[in-house]
Amino acid sequence: MNHEYSFDLTREGWLQCSDEQGETRLLGLRDLFLHAHELRGVSGDSPPQTVAIHRTLLAMLICIVGRDIDPDKWEQLWEVERFNPVEIEAYFNEQQPNLDLFSEDRPFFQSADSRVKQKSVISLSHDRASGNNATLFAHHTEAMGESLTPAEAARAVITAQAFGLAGLSGIKPGFTDGTCAGGTLFLLEGATLKETLLLNLLEYPDHDIDGLTSGERDAPAWEMPDPFIPERILPFGLLDYLTWQNRRILLFPERDATGATVVRQMTMGPALSFDGNILDPMKFYRPDKKLGHVAISFSESRALWRDSAAILSFHEDSDGHHKPPATLTWVRDLVDEYDIILQSSRAFRLSALGMSKKQAKVLFFRADHMQLPLVYLDDEALVDQLADCLSRAEEIAKALHFSLRIMGIYLRQGSAEDTRWGELPTPAKTEIDDWIKHTGVERLYWSQVGDAFAALLAGIPNEPASVRIAWLATLRVASIAAFDHAFAFTTQDPRAHKAAVRGRGNLFGALNQYAPKLEE
Repeated sequence: MNHEYSFDLTREGWLQCSDEQGETRLLGLRDLFLHAHELRGVSGDSPPQTVAIHRTLLAMLICIVGRDIDPDKWEQLWEVERFNPVEIEAYFNEQQPNLDLFSEDRPFFQSADSRVKQKSVISLSHDRASGNNATLFAHHTEAMGESLTPAEAARAVITAQAFGLAGLSGIKPGFTDGTCAGGTLFLLEGATLKETLLLNLLEYPDHDIDGLTSGERDAPAWEMPDPFIPERILPFGLLDYLTWQNRRILLFPERDATGATVVRQMTMGPALSFDGNILDPMKFYRPDKKLGHVAISFSESRALWRDSAAILSFHEDSDGHHKPPATLTWVRDLVDEYDIILQSSRAFRLSALGMSKKQAKVLFFRADHMQLPLVYLDDEALVDQLADCLSRAEEIAKALHFSLRIMGIYLRQGSAEDTRWGELPTPAKTEIDDWIKHTGVERLYWSQVGDAFAALLAGIPNEPASVRIAWLATLRVASIAAFDHAFAFTTQDPRAHKAAVRGRGNLFGALNQYAPKLEE
């Protein structure tokens, strides 16, 4: 143990937890698990950090409650008021030497790398301007450097291991992506942190994750004698995967002018890469003819709710189908196959967290949320109704865009009776599509439709007929308002009015098909 510097993660406050009053306080691991039933949740400084913290806590929870989680064990954990204090204290007493951030022998989530030189810890965070990173939120730069408290450094190290990006490192081989770097990660949240952890706690060791089998050697990184031996791309199991050491990071603590411990320097080199065939239990995958399955990623113009029906679609034969997060599938199995009562009338918050990236450059962080009535996990007919409503919204969005193209043709040419979109030269198509984009109609349409989604999702299980009528009315109003908004960007002369009449006629034809006026 380094006697000059120590930061015991089991006792020192470093995790940002919200209590019953909504106040945020820093807790160590012992207090977090001892009071998980009283806490609303735990969060990081960014969406990626929130995900990384939850994955680490889930690995710890498996180790605390026993590595034999089946439906019966899960139900017992759900029904008791709190996690067992005796098990919590026993585990952290045993593992405390491995859970000190500045331990001389086993610094938490760290390892020395003699191949690389010391540099600023600013490179730990994607929201800081360093290397390929643009300044996303904080205005620190590589030249200015960074000074982290031990609590901030602990959270940053966990995040860097999970969300590290591929790129050059100055040595070979270079950096590779961490387990969470690509794709959106989903977290089902309950009323308390205890509920949230259990809702995302998979069966163990018999979980159903493609490409990943948990064997006897499976353990979290802090329990392994050396998490880098043997060198491997296939984890020993879920615990190894959740705490995968993608970087060799070593922090160098020092004292600031006030005598407080801070971290300004570190070393960081490449470490373990993983088999890309492993399907992460928190990600949603779409089928791909060449790659098999690809995790969906955030799109700047597409919100989570638009894919909600696909996320909630569970198929017996998964070949050629979407693959929902394994965590959601497991909760569904608990309710559907094992008759574990989770009060189907309840609604949990489904969060989509992560970042959008292009190669080694982070574009933005994002966190989307929606209230998910649990009954959807147990009733495919409700998901089908939801899918139909969302499909109609998508079809009308396409019709709106094509109607504006028709208007654009008339605006550009004056007459387009015999002109089809496919017959236009490419420059003309580009000019019209650029004009449509300039009007912002797509953003306007989806914003208005999105405002009505919460009522749709909550209402389908209880009042499907009236909710459907209201939804179709919303689609009509939103699309017509968006079209009229685009018309305001024209000269509004006779030629523009004629163009609008032609375009609006096409839109109303689509509305009659996909959003007809219905009576109660």
